[in-house]
Amino acid sequence: MSWKFTKSWRVMGLAALASAMPLIAHASDGSSSAPVTQAQLDALKQSISDARMAGDNAWMLVSAALVLLMTGPGLALFYGGLVRKKNILATMMQSFAMMGIVTVIWAVIGYSLAFGHGNAFIGGFEHVFLKGVGVAPNPDYAPTIPEQTYMIYQLMFAIITPALITGAFAERMKFSAMAIFLGLWSLVIYSPMAHMVWGVGGLLNTSGGKIPCFDFAGGTVVHVTSGVSALVTAIFLGKRLGYPKTPMPPHSLVLSFIGACLLWVGWFGFNAGSAVSAGTLATSAFVNTHFAAAAAAISWTIAEWLHNKQPTALGAISGAVAGLVAITPASGFVQPMSALAIGFVGGAVCFLMVFKVKSIFGYDDSLDAFGVHGAGGTIGALLTGLFATRIINPIYGSDKSGSLIATGAFDGHWSQMLNQAGGVAIAWLISIIGTLALLFLVDKLVGLRVSQQDEQLGLDQTQHGESGYEYDVP
Repeated sequence: MSWKFTKSWRVMGLAALASAMPLIAHASDGSSSAPVTQAQLDALKQSISDARMAGDNAWMLVSAALVLLMTGPGLALFYGGLVRKKNILATMMQSFAMMGIVTVIWAVIGYSLAFGHGNAFIGGFEHVFLKGVGVAPNPDYAPTIPEQTYMIYQLMFAIITPALITGAFAERMKFSAMAIFLGLWSLVIYSPMAHMVWGVGGLLNTSGGKIPCFDFAGGTVVHVTSGVSALVTAIFLGKRLGYPKTPMPPHSLVLSFIGACLLWVGWFGFNAGSAVSAGTLATSAFVNTHFAAAAAAISWTIAEWLHNKQPTALGAISGAVAGLVAITPASGFVQPMSALAIGFVGGAVCFLMVFKVKSIFGYDDSLDAFGVHGAGGTIGALLTGLFATRIINPIYGSDKSGSLIATGAFDGHWSQMLNQAGGVAIAWLISIIGTLALLFLVDKLVGLRVSQQDEQLGLDQTQHGESGYEYDVP
């Protein structure tokens, strides 16, 4: 999400090209006497700038589409296959609803609160109704793409984050309550957190924030907030009828398998797109994303194999998602071998949360939104502070001698671990307090939970009047 660390390299590159223009011009016409005018140099530099903008813009639009792919169909299929068949449409509809509801909220005020100029905690109202958000770049965030591209890319993050929470209350929340709760959640929790981490003047922003917290693509903003809010919601709502005594196996692991693969592919837009350019940093984030997912899938599978004596498809895809979550904050800060380590640790930690911690405390996080996203986001954010290196991302610039300043702990900047812990703690605190307040409010307004009879019949029929599978149709 931050670009300032690459700006100097871009400027240096353009300056080098500009200085070489006379030589290029003379070589092209075979003459040593033909003068090169300043207008010709300016035109050539403009052409280079336009070409770079076109390339960066194309990559960012593709990345935005990939992130939307993560919600629908990726998350919709992943979550939909994990519930019982009487709840598949209701579960998928929750993800689809976020694509509509959050888009409208984002256009009206969400983007402004997240990325407008405000204070250390929240943006202002300068971009309400997308005022001033046009095709010109915003140098505060993305100097080589239109601000509308940056806005739509960030919207896709705002869509998937509340959609992740639906996994915690699957099979038991009213559709009306879900729509109000998550719509408000995107304003009360997501927008302020996005501003604090990525917004100009934000408390946790790496460019001038009081607690500079490394979060390349959303470890705290997306995964910690959604995962912790998921846990709070699951506890507030209470357990599903019959849980844990009644078996509630996934009704279609095939759908979940397809969804997980789509999430893996979409995550390249999620992480590599956060470079906000088509440069080398995008390559680094792309490689790290893939490596971490693979390592986590293996570590979860090994842990499950030892625990249950069999490796399962559900375990493998859950591990891959856990690795993708864990590498998200670190993807643009670490080297590939560090990404493997983060993925391996992330997969193992999330396995323990799902199989051990959840059973010890007895909460009903239906689809393990907290076990994967809350735990994975937390461990990933902390490990980012450990493995971040100036070789990949010299985000703190250079000292007076011209040497790059260390970033992570192993790089020589151990206090970064405190910054990471501070960012995680703030994300946890905001998520807990904000979610509790919203749940209480929505419960008073429309009631949160469906009736016992509706829960037994299934949310497809009782909330939407339809079924995912019609067996009687000839």
